Amino acid sequence: MNVPRNVLWFEALLYLSLTLDALSVAFQDRTPSAEMTEAMIMVATVMAGALILLLVYFVYLAARQRRNWPRWVLAAALVLSVISLVQIIGDSGLALDSGIEIVSCLLTAAGLYFSFTGDAQGWFNA
Repeated sequence: MNVPRNVLWFEALLYLSLTLDALSVAFQDRTPSAEMTEAMIMVATVMAGALILLLVYFVYLAARQRRNWPRWVLAAALVLSVISLVQIIGDSGLALDSGIEIVSCLLTAAGLYFSFTGDAQGWFNA
C-alpha cells in the first residue's frame, strides 16, 4: 500500500505539532499558587498528556487506517486551539509559550491543508 505524498506530509506535520505541544506541556510552570494547587496542576498535566495521546491516535487513524472523521475532529481541535490562543494572547500578550503554540497551530493547519488537497483526496474513506 503506497501512502500518497500529501498524506505523508499531513502525518509528519501533525506529529511534529503534537511533539511541540508535548514539549510545551513538559516545560510548563508547575509552581503551586492560591489559584492552582498541586493536585489541580497534576490533573491538568495528566489531562493535557491524555489529550495529546488521543490526537496522536486520531492522526494514526486518518493517515494509516484511512478514516475520514479524525481529520474533521483534528480540524475542530485546531479551531478551538486558535480561539484559545487568541484569548491567551489578548490577556497576557505574546510570550514564549504562546509563540510555541502559534508554531504548533501553523503546523497543524499546514498538515490539514495537505490532507484535504492533492493526491490525499481519494485516500480517506467516508
